[in-house]
Amino acid sequence: MLAIMVIIQGALWYLAREAALAAARQGVDAARVRSAVAGAGPRAALAFARNNASGYLLGPAATDQGSTATTIQIRVSGHVPTFVPGVAINISQVVRAPAEKFVAPGGR
Repeated sequence: MLAIMVIIQGALWYLAREAALAAARQGVDAARVRSAVAGAGPRAALAFARNNASGYLLGPAATDQGSTATTIQIRVSGHVPTFVPGVAINISQVVRAPAEKFVAPGGR
């Protein structure tokens, strides 16, 4: 029985990890466009996590700390539902991408 519980806990961990990564990607995509408003990345990441991963990524949080003028970084964190008593698993995924910039034809 314990082995089955551990397998289920591992599956929940995997789902939460993948959901956090997908949310971070959504956040980076929203923040890296040229006309993005401040805070668009974390808002998009949280919206994705809350709408698509509410059952297996609990307490999601998103931040854009570490972003620069040329690189966007979104970190999504949360925790996994506990299926095995006494086990607490936190999840954190980071995605980085270059910010979009306009380059005139023939320019660099």
